[in-house]
Amino acid sequence: MSQVPGGMPAADRDLSGYGRNPPDPRWPGGARLALSFVVNVEEGAELALSSGDERNESVYEAREEVVGHRDPCMETHYAYGSRVGLWRILDLLDAHDVKATFSACGRAVAAAPHLAAEPHARGHEVSAHGWRWETHARMPEATERAVIARTVAAIEAATGARPVGWHTRSAPSVNTRRLLIEEGGFLYDSDAYDDDLPRTVARPDGRPHVILPYAFDTNDMRFQPGGGFVQADDFARYCIGAIDWLLREGRTQPRMLSIGLHLRIIGRPARMAGLEAVLAHVARTPGIWVARRCDIAAHWLQDGRR
Repeated sequence: MSQVPGGMPAADRDLSGYGRNPPDPRWPGGARLALSFVVNVEEGAELALSSGDERNESVYEAREEVVGHRDPCMETHYAYGSRVGLWRILDLLDAHDVKATFSACGRAVAAAPHLAAEPHARGHEVSAHGWRWETHARMPEATERAVIARTVAAIEAATGARPVGWHTRSAPSVNTRRLLIEEGGFLYDSDAYDDDLPRTVARPDGRPHVILPYAFDTNDMRFQPGGGFVQADDFARYCIGAIDWLLREGRTQPRMLSIGLHLRIIGRPARMAGLEAVLAHVARTPGIWVARRCDIAAHWLQDGRR
């Protein structure tokens, strides 16, 4: 018999989840769907030689990396988000009375405190998105611990409030969640993409830490080359499709949905109508609880149900 390559999945991977009997989240007001808008704040945290980083960022609308010298083109692409996109998105959210979670990189906030201070002043949550906009997958433990602490400090300095949520760009390390729990101030993280409901893991002291799954499909990052979104309506139709399907399921099993936004992406004028269409659809559709992620996590823990 020929040998079959590879082994079994790691023992700590849960491929079953809640199965056919997920818990009833009992969303406020009997809502069938908890909807979370996440605005990613990364401008100034992207890799750049001018910031003393090892290389320039290569991910944007044009996939190109300038090697060996400063890249003003890439820098100004990102700066559009902090200079223009922030205000455009904030004003549209205000117009629809929607509160979001602004997932902010520490270095971006340290360089431009208004990126956190203004959302906080308007009642949005500011959560942590790492120091630089980078994966943590190969990061040494001591470095990652320092990165978490520095990110928390930058956001707290800009807003007067420490972040209680965390999301790593792409892959966390094998230590990330443990380090967040050891840090002590985090209620939740969003380093998961595997469910339509939150779940918890136990801290060493027995208290629960909430995992709020995130999503890359209902996300404006798909406006980037090859991502599938071209017109604003592409984004709107896709997100509305997800909302309506989960509302349908929510007649018997309420769910959660995340919609990801970026200052420099959805904040472009030709794309804002897509976000506006989603917000208008939500406003006229019953059964949706639009909430900051900190509120969803806190609700999940109410009455010791989880």
